[in-house]
Amino acid sequence: MSAAAAPQAKPGTVSHGTASLMILASLSLSHGLNDLIQSLLPAIYPLLKDAYALDFVHIGLITVAFQGTASMLQPLIGLYTDKYPKPYSLTIGMGCTLCGLLLLSVASSYAVILLAAAMVGIGSSIFHPESSRMARAASGGRHGFAQSLFQVGGNFGSAIGPLLAAFIVVPNGQKSLAWFSGVALVGMLVLFNCGRWYAARLAAAPARNAAKAQGGAQALPRPIVLRSIAILIALMFSKFVYLASMSTYFTFYLIDQFQVTVQHAQLFLFVFLFAQVAGTFLGGPIGDRFGRKLVIWASILGVLPFSLALPHANLFWTVMLAIPVGLVIAGAFSAIVVMAQDLVPGRTGVISGLFFGLAFGMGGLGAAALGLLADHTSIAYVFQLVAWLPAIGLLAAFLPNMQRA
Repeated sequence: MSAAAAPQAKPGTVSHGTASLMILASLSLSHGLNDLIQSLLPAIYPLLKDAYALDFVHIGLITVAFQGTASMLQPLIGLYTDKYPKPYSLTIGMGCTLCGLLLLSVASSYAVILLAAAMVGIGSSIFHPESSRMARAASGGRHGFAQSLFQVGGNFGSAIGPLLAAFIVVPNGQKSLAWFSGVALVGMLVLFNCGRWYAARLAAAPARNAAKAQGGAQALPRPIVLRSIAILIALMFSKFVYLASMSTYFTFYLIDQFQVTVQHAQLFLFVFLFAQVAGTFLGGPIGDRFGRKLVIWASILGVLPFSLALPHANLFWTVMLAIPVGLVIAGAFSAIVVMAQDLVPGRTGVISGLFFGLAFGMGGLGAAALGLLADHTSIAYVFQLVAWLPAIGLLAAFLPNMQRA
C-alpha cells in the first residue's frame, strides 16, 4: 500500500497501538506503585526486629504472612477471572494494599503486623493475575516485551522502596509508613483508567479479544507440557528462594559481616534491586528475538559464578557482585511466565496467577526456612548455602524451543 493510500487516523483520535502502549505504561507504573508499597515491609525488618525484639524466625513469618496469602489466592483468582474477567478488580486490589499499609503504620503488636502483612498479600493476589492478562491483551503480539515492561515497573518500585524506607521510615519511625498512602491512591486512579480501557475492549468484541489476549499459541503434546511446567517450577524455586535470601537478609548480612549502618545497608540493597530493574527490561525483548529458552538458561545458570563468589568477598566486591547477580537473574521471570502462557494457551489468568503465586509462595517459605537456618547457624552460612541454587538452571536444557513463527 502506498503512503497516499494508507489509512489516516482521524484528528483527535488515538491509534490502537498508541492506546495499547499507554495501557502497558500505565500497568507498569501501577505495578511499580504497588510493589513500592510492598517493598516497604521487608525494608523495615531491621526496625521491627529491634522494636519488637524479634528473631529471624519471626521475621521470616512476616514474609510468610505477606507472600503466603498472595501465593494461595493468586491461582484461584486467575482461574476465576479466566471465565469472568474483572477489569476493575485491580483498583480493589490496590485498595487492599492501602489498608494493609495503614494498618502496619499503627500496628502495636506482632499479631497486628502479621495481619497487616496478610492484607498487603491479598492486595497482590488480586492485582497480579488480571494485570498480567491485561498486559498480554495490550501486547500486540510482543508478549515478552509487554511482560517485561509490566515487570520492570514492579522491579523499579521494589528497588526504590528500600531507598525511601532508609531516608523516610527509618529516621521517622513506623508511623511514617502512612505517608505513602498517597502512592496507593494514585495507583487506584491509574488502574481505574486501565479498567475502563479493558472493559470497553471486552464489550466491543468479546470472542475476538479473548482469543487475542490468550495469544493463540499452538498446543504441544500433554506430556511435554507437563514436563516443561514442572521444569519451570523448579527454575522458579531456584530463582525466588535465592532472591528471598537477598531481599530479606542481604541487609542483615552486610550489617553482620561488615558492621555497616542500617541506612548504608538499605542503600546497598537498593543497588542490587535496581540492577534487577535493568535485567527485567532486557529479558523480555531478548526473549522475543532469540527465544525464551535461551533467556531462561542464561539468566539462572549465568548467576552461578557470581553467587558462589559473593559470600567470600569484602564489602566493596560484595556490592559489586550483587549488581550482576540482580542484572542477570531478573531476566528469567518474564520469559518463564510467557513460556508457561504459551504452553497452556487460553488459560492466561490461571497461569499468571499460578506463577506469580509461586513466586510469592516460594519467596515466603524460603525466607522463613532461611531465617530458621540463620538462627541455628549464621547468616553467613545461609549465603554460602544458597549460592548453589542457580545450578538448578541446568534443567533449562530440557525445555522445548518455543520459537515464534
